[in-house]
Amino acid sequence: MRKLEEMTDEQLALAYVEGDNRAFDLLLSRNEVKLFGYIMFVVHDQEKANDVFQETFVKVVTKLQLRQYVPNGKFLAWCMRIAHNVMMDMYRDNRLQNIVETPDDNDMSKIRDEYVVFDNAENTIVRGQVMSDVKKMVNLLPPTQREVVYMRYYQQLSFKEIAELTNVSINTSLGRMRYALLNLRRMAKEHDVFSNITMF
Repeated sequence: MRKLEEMTDEQLALAYVEGDNRAFDLLLSRNEVKLFGYIMFVVHDQEKANDVFQETFVKVVTKLQLRQYVPNGKFLAWCMRIAHNVMMDMYRDNRLQNIVETPDDNDMSKIRDEYVVFDNAENTIVRGQVMSDVKKMVNLLPPTQREVVYMRYYQQLSFKEIAELTNVSINTSLGRMRYALLNLRRMAKEHDVFSNITMF
């Protein structure tokens, strides 16, 4: 029998469905920072983000117990969709006064660095001062481009997952990323910022 630590998130979710409560504890520890970062990106308020986070995981647990989880994508992306719905419900109930239905007001500079994922060499370039510069430039992108950059580089989602989460085609997601990187490359050149970075 495989140890829980060796299981993927999707396998852990199924293990929890079958009654292993330790599996959910591990799922939470693996994903809480990334999910909370996504929520903070939208609501810009620690207390409100905590409320959304708690309600999201109540719904996650409920859906798992009702066997409504189907492991056809990353567990984190599934949780993010639930969090998005929670935020929209709270907005309609006027419990989130700062939330917007589009990402127009999402400010990348407000994302705390511990919420950002550095899983590969491609993303290690945005550490320290470079991280600050990147967030400032990303903040200047059009909302749809800013969103796809956040999900791809900060949440490590695939383009398929991004497309599903934002309700667009994969080609649209790819196109938004292409234009985002072109814009970032232009801004980096204009401001002479890390001109040799391969990400751009």
